Amino acid sequence: MSFPLFSRIYDNAPILLCLATFGWGSNAVASRLAVDEVSPMMLIFLRWGLVVIIVFALHGREMIKGWPIIRKRLKWILLMGGFGLSMFNALFYIAAHSTTAVNLGIIQSTLPGMIILGSFLIFGTRINRPQVMGLILTFIGVVVMVSKGSIENLMLLTFNNGDFLMLFGCLFYAAYAVGLKNRPKVSGLVMLGYFSVAAFLMTIPLMAIEGAVYGTIMPEPKGWLIIIYIAIVPSFISQIFFMRGVDLIGSGSAGLYANLVPVFSAIIAVVMLGEVFAIFHFSSMIFVFGGIALFEYQNKKKT
Repeated sequence: MSFPLFSRIYDNAPILLCLATFGWGSNAVASRLAVDEVSPMMLIFLRWGLVVIIVFALHGREMIKGWPIIRKRLKWILLMGGFGLSMFNALFYIAAHSTTAVNLGIIQSTLPGMIILGSFLIFGTRINRPQVMGLILTFIGVVVMVSKGSIENLMLLTFNNGDFLMLFGCLFYAAYAVGLKNRPKVSGLVMLGYFSVAAFLMTIPLMAIEGAVYGTIMPEPKGWLIIIYIAIVPSFISQIFFMRGVDLIGSGSAGLYANLVPVFSAIIAVVMLGEVFAIFHFSSMIFVFGGIALFEYQNKKKT
């Protein structure tokens, strides 16, 4: 049975990438709800374990058939899944314990620039001046969002070790996003399955260290619901959509959409947590969507 609407969406990079970043934005809210419900490394361990189970249950045979191709790229897969995905998650949660949400938002807004620079250095992908302006506009939008539209809030910002951990984590994810362009010729679900196995294996020593140093908080029913959501939406669906987006428009252009994450996080927080929707939310959305539109317009002109 075919689904024409789904097929059109799956071939539309902007829609896919907006949906992917919406899922990641919801992850920020889910992570807040997970505080005191489950310890950070246990959360990461369980989320990737569940993704492995989901993908294998749905496409286990296809994963086995794809093994001869995957076997030739095992080191690459371990680096992509184990470091690009798992280490970014781990550093994000660790950094969140010692820095502010404002700083985390600003630091994550460096991701598109890192991805575009990496695409240029590795694949020679070029960016013109109007696209640079689009990149700057999205960055301004994130700054407006995290500073709540106040210059005074920006002036009061300070940075600490947690910020450097977050910056280091962004380097891992930027490398992952750039590396997707050179992935093996297998389906997105098969690729995610093997990435998930690598990410899951990496979380085992991280969880052991957490248990020995800080102690482990096992999830109760509410914690399990949060973990299941994080596994299905941000970790499974969003990753599939992002990989497809990279296939369609390249890692540099796809990376620009990362600046939608704090925007969607704020919108979801307004709806789910009862936070107030302020004028700076609207202004930020205009800057971010305007920057993406300018970047995409110039990208289409080049092609």
